[in-house]
Amino acid sequence: MSTRSDPPAEAEPPAETPIDPSVDTRAELITAAARMLCEGGPGAISVRKVAAEVGTSTMAVYTHFGGKPELLRAVCIEGFRHLATRLGRVRPSTDPVADLAGLARAYRRHALADPHLFTVMFSRPVTDALTDPDDQMAALSTFLVLVDAVQRAIDAGRFTPQRADELALEMWSGVHGLVSIELGAGLQSTRQATRTLSALVRHLAVGAGDDRDRAAASVPV
Repeated sequence: MSTRSDPPAEAEPPAETPIDPSVDTRAELITAAARMLCEGGPGAISVRKVAAEVGTSTMAVYTHFGGKPELLRAVCIEGFRHLATRLGRVRPSTDPVADLAGLARAYRRHALADPHLFTVMFSRPVTDALTDPDDQMAALSTFLVLVDAVQRAIDAGRFTPQRADELALEMWSGVHGLVSIELGAGLQSTRQATRTLSALVRHLAVGAGDDRDRAAASVPV
């Protein structure tokens, strides 16, 4: 009479590492992905590498994002979300030129707070990372804040009548260039950076039609 042995018991799945509620794993994954993107581009990223960088499992990436494409999208979204928050703290005042200087300083603070995230935001066309129209509009809204401030300066007679979006693009280009230099090649000191930023905004305002003395009063160096 033959006997049949029972099949070997299945191994118990490894216990998951307890979640520390004080740790924002999603934010850490985004930070790690931004750093890896900045240093090596999309090809340098994998779900496993990002998880290892944070010290968590690949399941954490899938749980929070669904996969690599969604993680890359989240990095871009997060960058523009942080930028929108900082720009939103600059409340419109009766002096639109001073507001423009405030927006420039907020833009610089955003870049210095997380340089990897800042670099990744503008390393490729936004529409490549953000294919959803709502995400694209959220990113565009950060630029429209600047357009609105420029339009208020035109309406107040500080700037000569012109297309606000084109002038806003000129101003953004100047501020972005200066901030990129500070992050890359570097400047002598924080004081030099802040003085140069103020001088840049003031000169751009004068070039846009503002009175030199009024510009100096709105944006002291």
